[in-house]
Amino acid sequence: MSFGAVFRPRVLAVVGASATGVNPGNEFIRHTRALGYDGRLVPIHPHAASVEGLPAAKSFADVGETVDFAYIAVGAPQVPDLIASAAGKVRYAQVMSSGFGELAEGRALEQRLVEAARSAGVRVLGPNCLGVYSPRGRVSFIGGASPEPGPVGVITQSGGLGVDIILRGQNRGLRYSGLVTLGNSADVGPAEVVEYFLGDPDTGVIGLYAEDIKDGRAFFRALRAARGAKPVVVLLGGQTSQGRSAAASHTGSLASGAEIWRGLARQTGIAMTRTLDEFLDVLLAFQTLAPRGTRPTRRCVLFGNGGGTSVLAADAFGSRGLEVVPMPEPAIAALVALKLPPGTSVVNPIDAPAYTLRQEDGRIAERILDIVLQHGAPDAIVMHINLPVFTASTIQGADFLQNLVDAAIRATARHPGRAHFVLVLRSDGSEAVERRRREFREKAVKQGIPVHDEMAAAADALAGVAFHERFLSSRR
Repeated sequence: MSFGAVFRPRVLAVVGASATGVNPGNEFIRHTRALGYDGRLVPIHPHAASVEGLPAAKSFADVGETVDFAYIAVGAPQVPDLIASAAGKVRYAQVMSSGFGELAEGRALEQRLVEAARSAGVRVLGPNCLGVYSPRGRVSFIGGASPEPGPVGVITQSGGLGVDIILRGQNRGLRYSGLVTLGNSADVGPAEVVEYFLGDPDTGVIGLYAEDIKDGRAFFRALRAARGAKPVVVLLGGQTSQGRSAAASHTGSLASGAEIWRGLARQTGIAMTRTLDEFLDVLLAFQTLAPRGTRPTRRCVLFGNGGGTSVLAADAFGSRGLEVVPMPEPAIAALVALKLPPGTSVVNPIDAPAYTLRQEDGRIAERILDIVLQHGAPDAIVMHINLPVFTASTIQGADFLQNLVDAAIRATARHPGRAHFVLVLRSDGSEAVERRRREFREKAVKQGIPVHDEMAAAADALAGVAFHERFLSSRR
């Protein structure tokens, strides 16, 4: 089923916005207008002539044309009759109201809502959710969301987590084709939206936060039919007894067992994640790196300043099934021939102290990376820079950090497709360092280089890519 009317509505109605105050309906109107929505936006209000400076209609019938997407923010008891009145007038309705199946006393009301929707021919998203974010459609339920579109499509059963995914994700460089919150998923379920994103040319990778998939068979069929054509990254809630109790009170879900999801992952190639940070890191990897079904990622070269960091990173990569092993002799010989300063290790990890990375004003990194890419035969290179060591230095002159990042970008551009390249920029949290990290992150991500905060995060991201690549390889 096409959800184009949800993500790019031509006519959008909002029910429940106040003519005198500010409530979620008003906020939805404000955020959507701030994002630049240029379709027809109609507040539905039984008495007011205008809401938020927009001409209001008394009902769906008074809009005068079919509403593609209606945002409903009224009390739960009013919703079933409101949906019934939308027959022939509304295509999709998002019910943000709570008080339905997430509560025992609301289950009958949710059933009435579903029956009303089916009778009216209206597809319902929710209830108990927050909304839709669509940069291309210029629709948003939150403020501060980027208007810049990208390839990441997300489905989440949690509205609050959807806010985190948008705002924290965009700060990492993620850009979205769309995000939809489904709450209780009383009518439209994750499987239908996954199927839509699989067929959407603007979506290259799909993310899903789920507490339960009610239409599990349809979900499995959609993923199996896709045969790994697009990566799917899943964050699963409710995997302990405490988590299951929380899920039941949150969206009324009965969470599925982890073993079921692991089996699904093996059969469909979806990448499972354990935390929100890992979820975002893996999505970023798929946004920037092109998965290879012919050569799944296994051998990784680690390069940067900080011997202890390299040791811990080798452990992190090894624990995730990624190998950090000595490079071929020709690569080592070529690195030795550079006559790098004492204290530099060139085997793998390549441990290059700050004084080594300052050689040639930081451009030495480009020569090192050229050698690794030409002779090292890696599947992935992870370059890590401890930013405070450089920002706190008393050495004046060249911008070593800028030169290091530029060197990495140039070297990888000269060897396209040779290896996945990942950048890790470590910070001490200070304002000055964070400012530089944001600057370099934005520049690198635009060049197709994912940037992570820690080596363990890079290991998680590459492990997710590697899992998907192994699935693609098995299907050849």
